[in-house]
Amino acid sequence: MSLRTLPLVTATVGQPRRRLPAWFKVPAPGSPRYQEVKALVRGQGLHTVCEEARCPNIGECWGKHGTATFMILGDTCTRSCGFCAVKTGRPPTLDKDEPRRVAEAISRLRLRHAVITSVNRDELPDGGAHLFAETIRLTRERSPGTSIEVLIPDFKGDRAALERVLKAKPDILNHNLETVPRLYRRARPQANYRRSLEVLARSVRWGAATKTGIMVGLGETWDELLGVMKDLVGVKCHIMTVGQYLRPSLAHLPVERFYHPDEFAELKRLGESMGIPHVESGPLVRSSYHAADQADRLNAAAR
Repeated sequence: MSLRTLPLVTATVGQPRRRLPAWFKVPAPGSPRYQEVKALVRGQGLHTVCEEARCPNIGECWGKHGTATFMILGDTCTRSCGFCAVKTGRPPTLDKDEPRRVAEAISRLRLRHAVITSVNRDELPDGGAHLFAETIRLTRERSPGTSIEVLIPDFKGDRAALERVLKAKPDILNHNLETVPRLYRRARPQANYRRSLEVLARSVRWGAATKTGIMVGLGETWDELLGVMKDLVGVKCHIMTVGQYLRPSLAHLPVERFYHPDEFAELKRLGESMGIPHVESGPLVRSSYHAADQADRLNAAAR
């Protein structure tokens, strides 16, 4: 099946949500393990991107695997991306005890692989890089056997901020491109595609394993997706995730079209044939979906 043969469906903000295709069935949250993770997150006063971004996989990740993606630097983002459910505005005072509580939660969940992300905090001198570094350090102390993946913002291109995170030696440095360059003005007005690509390039030059993700269904073309893959091969990115964009609310950008699972399989095949070592591609794939398995595969390939 080829994207070239399928028509795009145009839509605008405010239009009713489109019915989800049949392949979007997910486990309902509420299992005992789900409740255990939820109680721990609440008890520690933490935020997760699973909840804040309304991830459809929360029932599987919390309930089946007992994992959560922790979101540091609070729950209020200084940017206003058109696809994201995380609230935007003026963030509260920085919670300097947050790294300790995240590290404690990771230890109590006994995670073999922890994913730590954040909101954008553009008002901070280093964008919050020092809290990323501190969270990595404390997690290493409490859970020395846990691999650590950080999904970071672009820090407005600040090299010193990026290097502060890299010096803490996360096992995987993740920074999402999110979409194709043409759609940045519409989907990520405060970001820049080349700047995000440079975050990955600098991290590779530093010696880090890198990862990035994009959403499909925002109106991109097949050739534009292949262009992003070519760019990722150029910066030697190790892992790419590709997932379907789902509209969080009527105030967010509409879904232009839903990709068929066969198309996701083809994107995986093409990306890996172009030279990306691993492409995780599917309708429900998100940045941290099956992240532990991706880390294991990366480690096995490095041996």
